Amino acid sequence: MIIRNEDNFAEKTTIRFNYARILSLIFLLLIILFSISFLSATTFLKEWFDPRHSQMEMNRQLRSLWITVDSLSDQVDRKEASIGNFQRIVAGEDSVIENFDDRLITVTSNSTSLNDEELAPVDSMFRKEFETSGLELLRMNSSESDLQEIFLFSPIEGIISDSFNPKTQHYGIDIVSRKNEPVKSVADGTVILASWTQDAGYIITIQHQSNLISVYKHNSDILKQVGNFVSAGEIVSIIGNTGELTSGPHLHFELWYNGSPINPEEFVIF
Repeated sequence: MIIRNEDNFAEKTTIRFNYARILSLIFLLLIILFSISFLSATTFLKEWFDPRHSQMEMNRQLRSLWITVDSLSDQVDRKEASIGNFQRIVAGEDSVIENFDDRLITVTSNSTSLNDEELAPVDSMFRKEFETSGLELLRMNSSESDLQEIFLFSPIEGIISDSFNPKTQHYGIDIVSRKNEPVKSVADGTVILASWTQDAGYIITIQHQSNLISVYKHNSDILKQVGNFVSAGEIVSIIGNTGELTSGPHLHFELWYNGSPINPEEFVIF
């Protein structure tokens, strides 16, 4: 092919063709078109050209829904087991065994069944006993051998500012920690008191096995209600400075065994 000047028809360029060049050019164009088509069909045009795309998307959505439903079902089973466990404890049954978080927990109750007329005065007496500041020392010589087999978590990380001293009627220890530090339950149990008192501020009390009770005072907020089952290490309140008998942000922590106060430092590592 000869390219000439249109004014004087002088020869400008000459391009020579042969079958090999034509075939190579056509083959190169086919490769480019095939690559572009394949890339489009496997990316943004996949949902139109790949018949498996819709099925894969449906399977992915079904898998996500199945995981969500399974999680909700597990939560419902745990809540129903917790409610049933608490109802049997209130009914005064001898033993209750439930499975929480793959751990076997046994709760023993020696109380007898009370009717509604008897339950109201008992509840009032119990609240009055724990809401008064003048708690008396009952049985200091009671056996504490059962507590040696129970592992107790530390309720909070901090520094002990005031130790256990029954002579001054300080039946617990004061722990100073950071602001808004969460307070944790020392063991599995059921919340039996979550209230406000003038002396101790926000107070929460938890009943554990082996007639052990833990008390947490001067909280800034309470995260559990009466009747809630709590696990060991679960957050139950926030450290604070509420109540008249406090000189700064701290946690006043008590342990009562068989109705008598015991030194928490002998059973908990702070």
